[in-house]
Amino acid sequence: MKQVSPRVPSGNYPVAHISYEVNILGTRGPRRMQCVMDAIPSSAIEPGGVVPVQTDFLQGNLDSFLFIPFFRSKSTSMDSFQSGPLSTLKVKMLVLKNKTPRWHEQLQCWCLNFKGRVSVASVKNFQLVASVENGAGGQEHENVILQFGKVAKDVFTMDYQYPISAFQAFAICLSSFDTRSACE
Repeated sequence: MKQVSPRVPSGNYPVAHISYEVNILGTRGPRRMQCVMDAIPSSAIEPGGVVPVQTDFLQGNLDSFLFIPFFRSKSTSMDSFQSGPLSTLKVKMLVLKNKTPRWHEQLQCWCLNFKGRVSVASVKNFQLVASVENGAGGQEHENVILQFGKVAKDVFTMDYQYPISAFQAFAICLSSFDTRSACE
């Protein structure tokens, strides 16, 4: 049997830490979402920034990852991320936050501009941008890195771009279906 990647041992590696915060409207209103991307440095969104190849990143930080548990939280507080084993990593990780939807008075719903890609209102619809914690100069980056939205019953669309991979984008989108994250 041939091993796919002899440099990286098989096992589970963290992809992202995703947290949701339910607003005062509960499950009927928009949620705040935050993703800390474990394998992507915040410098990746700067001009000329690069994302390390997964095997290169893991080789350099494998010891740190062996002790990081995967968890989900309903709080968007960065304290739980910064005070744990992640704080020992030398590379500052990319943090993605959802764009805040705006209330549309005529439609009586929360709306984001998906540029025609999403046609059905849903609390699962979101757009992720780089957070100000990545050094965006006081305002969030307007460049949408990942968007996910409903187009019909049980049909959704996902659009993503650099610096995240298809696997990372899909994992983040799947997390929006976890009903536990919507419960208080």
